[in-house]
Amino acid sequence: MVATDNHIGYMERDPIRGQDSINSFEEVLKLAVKLKVDMILLGGDLFHENRPSRECLYRTIALLREYTFGDRPIEIELLSDPNEGKAHGFSFPAVNYEDPNLNVSIPVFSIHGNHDDPQGAGHDGALCALDIVSAAGVLNYFGKVDLPSSDEDAATTGITIKPILLQKGNTRLALYGMGNIRDQRLHFELRNNRVRMFMPNDRTQWFNILVLHQNRVKHGPQESVPEGMFDDSIDLVIWGHEHDCRILPEEVAGKDYKIIQPGSSVATSLAEGESIEKHVALLEIKDNGCKIMPIALRTVRPFSLGEVNLMDAARDDGLDLKDQMEIKKYLRGKVEDMILQAKSDWEDRNASAVAAGEESMKPMLPLIRLKVETTGVSEMTNPVRFSQEFQGMVANPRDVVVFFRKKSESTSRSKVVAEKPDLSIDDPDISVAEKLSKIRVATLVKEYLAAQELQILLESGMSDAIQTFVDKDDPHSISTHVTKELDSMFKNMKPTDDLDEETLEDEVARMKEQQEKEYQEKRSARNKGKAKAQVEEDDESGDSMEIDMAQYEGMGSDEEEEPEPPKRRAAAAKKAPAAKAKAATIKSKAPAASKSTTGRGKKKAQVIEDSDEEEDEIEDEDIMEVEEDPKPKRSRAAVLSTPAKKTTARKAPAKQTTLNLVPRAQASTRAPRTAAKNAKSKMQESIEISD
Repeated sequence: MVATDNHIGYMERDPIRGQDSINSFEEVLKLAVKLKVDMILLGGDLFHENRPSRECLYRTIALLREYTFGDRPIEIELLSDPNEGKAHGFSFPAVNYEDPNLNVSIPVFSIHGNHDDPQGAGHDGALCALDIVSAAGVLNYFGKVDLPSSDEDAATTGITIKPILLQKGNTRLALYGMGNIRDQRLHFELRNNRVRMFMPNDRTQWFNILVLHQNRVKHGPQESVPEGMFDDSIDLVIWGHEHDCRILPEEVAGKDYKIIQPGSSVATSLAEGESIEKHVALLEIKDNGCKIMPIALRTVRPFSLGEVNLMDAARDDGLDLKDQMEIKKYLRGKVEDMILQAKSDWEDRNASAVAAGEESMKPMLPLIRLKVETTGVSEMTNPVRFSQEFQGMVANPRDVVVFFRKKSESTSRSKVVAEKPDLSIDDPDISVAEKLSKIRVATLVKEYLAAQELQILLESGMSDAIQTFVDKDDPHSISTHVTKELDSMFKNMKPTDDLDEETLEDEVARMKEQQEKEYQEKRSARNKGKAKAQVEEDDESGDSMEIDMAQYEGMGSDEEEEPEPPKRRAAAAKKAPAAKAKAATIKSKAPAASKSTTGRGKKKAQVIEDSDEEEDEIEDEDIMEVEEDPKPKRSRAAVLSTPAKKTTARKAPAKQTTLNLVPRAQASTRAPRTAAKNAKSKMQESIEISD
């Protein structure tokens, strides 16, 4: 059973549509039990929120346990290593039906999407909601791509994908998963042949499926992944993220593989693509061939989409565009016709299901969206007030109609200058809707932060932290950024005995300038990778993703030779006494009234003399740091490619050898993530500055 974009938890607080997503997901599980499938394959965005609510997590785990646990024997044999990708520090296997403590009847495999992607860092690296569900034993989370954690590693490290190898009878299935990453990054990796897919030697004896969750429709130069960038070794691509239901296989020009796009199981927007009937797919594989049977979902709320042009209505039907009451009456009639049509379609679909032996379902309030073009019409009624007239008749009583004007040819070709505040804020001749369409939130944030005259924090860094807070719903991004910047500034500040008000401000300004320079260097390093990816269009891409093969015993061939310990450690050891003598704890006194060039009251601070205890602690820390055996930084891909036992390190060859994935390979523990492995203990300096 194949499904994508379930979006569990979408509008869960809505009294009408709150249960739509969970009901559709339950229908998918019921179909899997009824059809006695061997496994369920999900293509990302199982949850709508990056941090789903407790009720959402509870109901999802409960449904998976209800329908996928049981005594029915599993007929698919796992040939790859069951410990590959397991939770670090725990003994239970990565695949739940290999766990003797669980009684699984239908295994569920899922990748993550852009809505439920991993966030954060720590000992176990970035985690997402699927990690929690997988640790509960009701789902198998795969396709977690480990990207390099630093700009230095990004220059030499690509993406490594290892398959889950399954067998039933004589049919062998190699399942490749690649969770959502930024389209620009994946575009760059594919163009530069840095996506490595490990395959068995006899690849022709396997049916290879690639599951990914990316943009398929172009939203910009590199805001999508071209269909023809995958190797012909792939037999079928299951495409998530796009909500349009294109369930039947589609051929790709010049390629041997086909693409299926199941679409979402719940409408998350009132767009044209969401109005297509929702389906899941029953995928049957035998040897090197497959057959796909679409199955319509009955629990999906009916959706009717329409569009009218008031100028055309005035010309064809004699509508008076100056009479608002007549326009409202005309639009009300259009909406009522759409409601009747949606109910008629629901009854026909329900009658067909009952005739086929299914149970009858209660009618559901439909989703109605009427797009009204108001070009040439001076005034229109409030769309929210008009939509509320259909309370109890539709499932979306606040946005039934939407008004829009077609842009003129000159306006559409002209470039909108979003940085000018008068275009979006101060111009009284521009409507509110036009202001919202011309202003960018990033510009508003930048202007607001610049107006605050930040003396310590960087405006650019705060803007990025706010963007992370908005895009990823991370409530800790701003506080984490502030703490990190303050710690960095206090750590690098030069302590002195004659620190007065003037020198303090000069020191703060110097540190801010240094941080700004370092931040811009990091940003330019990140943009350098994007610039390399600016190449020709998709039709010129060709076979740009190289599929390498390597011996399973030689998976450590990608490991780089360990570099020598940095020489700066020795220099630091010599300078340790001098650094110890300068270390101090800075405390501030109450600010004194004085004149300020920035229009604010200045702050006075004094350096408190060092205590003997603090000197001893700092000396111990320095000694420990010098004597510590430095470890070379290695990428996640290199760590994954290292075998369980290895005596010598070797340089990476010019080309990778073949991979022989043998059944029941020797178990290897999952290596910790790069971000956690490279973390070092930091000395905390308590600095208290009063306003």
